[in-house]
Amino acid sequence: MSITGIESLIYGVDDIAECTRFFTDFGLPLARSSDHEAVFVLAEGSKVIIRHRQDPALPVSDIQGTGVREIVWGVEDRSALEALAADLARDHDLRRDEDGTVHFLTGFGLPMALRIYAKKPVVSAPDPVNAPDRVNRLNQHRKWRLRAIPKVIAHAVFAVPGYDAAAAFMIERLGFRLSDNQRGFGQYLRAGGTNNHHNLLLLNANAPFPGMDGMLRFHHANFGVEDIDEIMVGANHMIRQGWEPSDLGLGRHRIDSALFYYLPCPAGGEAEYGADADYVDDSWVPRDWIEPLFAYAHFVHNLPPFLMKPPMWDVRHITGIEPASGEHH
Repeated sequence: MSITGIESLIYGVDDIAECTRFFTDFGLPLARSSDHEAVFVLAEGSKVIIRHRQDPALPVSDIQGTGVREIVWGVEDRSALEALAADLARDHDLRRDEDGTVHFLTGFGLPMALRIYAKKPVVSAPDPVNAPDRVNRLNQHRKWRLRAIPKVIAHAVFAVPGYDAAAAFMIERLGFRLSDNQRGFGQYLRAGGTNNHHNLLLLNANAPFPGMDGMLRFHHANFGVEDIDEIMVGANHMIRQGWEPSDLGLGRHRIDSALFYYLPCPAGGEAEYGADADYVDDSWVPRDWIEPLFAYAHFVHNLPPFLMKPPMWDVRHITGIEPASGEHH
């Protein structure tokens, strides 16, 4: 019963036109727009949908503020969808659309849905990287890019008061795998049908970290691009278009090795350009990052106060976890 990734992120916002302009400048391909809705479709077939947060079509939830109000998970086929739905029906109220999409509200207050999703393969061609005495690109310059065009939705992040119980639900009921635990800060979860390091990060809403206030909130979404050049071309374009720049600037997480660039987003939370993340499978051994700040950043351009003192190197593998069987009931 494999979930294959994020099929749609449905935002509830204050200003549809402003958010449409933001995501257009960000590089998401706009499929259609109106006064009531904007729909962006990425190369893999995933969608970003923008609606007003008072739109009655949005599900009722405990989410505070603007941001993603429903996350739709793609499922590989009808049998997988029905198996997941049958299990959820034991203790959740389900609502079905005409196309078979199954909507439900999780016990931790986050609306989700399941939909059959034929994810499209995407073409990526990052430039070979040269290093001293390691020449992978000879007599050939790097590509000159005009814009960033994200091809995939890599992951979404929410601050959740009961994040441990929420992570257990995702693992036990929806077949997610634990990739890494950032002690006291968050759990990184991979959908069973993907190789992304994580498709969902559940943050501890009570962690002593900027922006955490004990409430269920959308935090950010990550949109995947090819490499560092595409990240920074996108970042430069956003600044030229008048959008607020990143507080941190370019950085690389240690926990999944990914390059990042976060931009404040009028649709809620932040929109992240991401590249060069770890890809893992069921042989991956999760790690427990005892010092959460050690996991946060390998480097960051604009060093924040909470990283001014170098964090201790304290991480270990989590042993004793049963290998994934492919069946989750």
